Amino acid sequence: MSTLPPLTLPENPRLVANLTHFARAPRKAGLKVGTGRVLDAVEAVAAAGFTSRRDFYWVLHACFVSRPEERAVFAQVFRLYWRDPRYLEHMMAAMLPAIRGVQEERAAKPAEKRAAEALLDGQLPDDLPEGEPEGTEIEIDASLTLSPEERLKTLDFEQMSTAEIGEAKRMLARLTLPVKPLKTRRHLPSAQGARADWRRSIRAACRNGGELQRLAFTAPVTRNPNLVVICDISGSMSQYSRMVLHFLHSVANAQRTPGLRRRQGWGRVHGFTFGTRLTNITRHLRQRDVDAALATAGAQAQDWQGGTRIAACLHAFNRDWSRRVMGQGAVVLLVTDGLDRDAPEDLAREMQRLHLSARRLIWLNPLMRWEGFAPRAQGIRAMLPHVDSFRAGHNIASLMALAEVISRPEDSGEKARLMAML
Repeated sequence: MSTLPPLTLPENPRLVANLTHFARAPRKAGLKVGTGRVLDAVEAVAAAGFTSRRDFYWVLHACFVSRPEERAVFAQVFRLYWRDPRYLEHMMAAMLPAIRGVQEERAAKPAEKRAAEALLDGQLPDDLPEGEPEGTEIEIDASLTLSPEERLKTLDFEQMSTAEIGEAKRMLARLTLPVKPLKTRRHLPSAQGARADWRRSIRAACRNGGELQRLAFTAPVTRNPNLVVICDISGSMSQYSRMVLHFLHSVANAQRTPGLRRRQGWGRVHGFTFGTRLTNITRHLRQRDVDAALATAGAQAQDWQGGTRIAACLHAFNRDWSRRVMGQGAVVLLVTDGLDRDAPEDLAREMQRLHLSARRLIWLNPLMRWEGFAPRAQGIRAMLPHVDSFRAGHNIASLMALAEVISRPEDSGEKARLMAML
């Protein structure tokens, strides 16, 4: 809080009324703030008092925040509630479209829109205070600008508002992930085949007194590859993993529809989540309702929004599941930020084994949303040499690009550029 402008607290606050009203905002923004926590906050603030702004902030922080990813939302809601004018402008700018070139652009930080919507309850600054002049009305022709759907495709999952997340989920449910069938060594009789079947041709000739009337041909048999998705559900990956699992659910359920199955071309779709332990959620993805599927998957994955042990979880996958789901060369999507607590040499060994078992290993990393991303973390440096393609996975556009990546085996994404930095 030291880098932010000072706050002005009310001189005679109504403790219970203000804290009860304040608790509504973080609850709407996604924090689990119930009646018990509000009562605890009232007692804690009454005991600590209002002598220090810093102490007041951390007292409420201790009562309302239970996960690391909730800190940003709480800090933003706290400053909005106590009416920091500069911060309020930034919040409103995050909710309203800005005119490029008129004011300085500022990208919304993670969860800012959800905090603004929760506190302002969807209100727009149309009703200005009395005595404050309204701005000049400007008419803008937006006929050639991006549509809301196009803008949503490039918006970071962490910067989406509650309504935008709902719309993004509906867009992901309509996405497909087509893949070309694989040719096998097996051949079957086919009139359009290019390879002559001499045995069948000679057998037919023997039935006609040795006269060879026509040649028989064969064509190679094709099969659909399997898709295996291994998704990180730790605290730093929570919002991204939820959106990826929504996408995986749509791909898995498309296999049960004959028309979509022929269009996408996948065999079986397997899903795994990991944080501190590996969980197989394949059977939960078969449910038609996506909310019910993710609810049951989340109930089984007890390490949701916890820590991360990538090496240990990949070791469990290689030991228990690799031969079962990747026996015929499956395509593997690994979704993680690569920030691991295990030893780098263990992680490199497990990644190498996973790479050798897969037909293609594609790593989606949401940290690629940063323009100056570099492989400085030990976990990323250990994993990078053992993937076929390294790409971003922070918005809808990056997931839509997977179809092109899978159909082009030579596409390595950003791997070559990052390997030069090692």
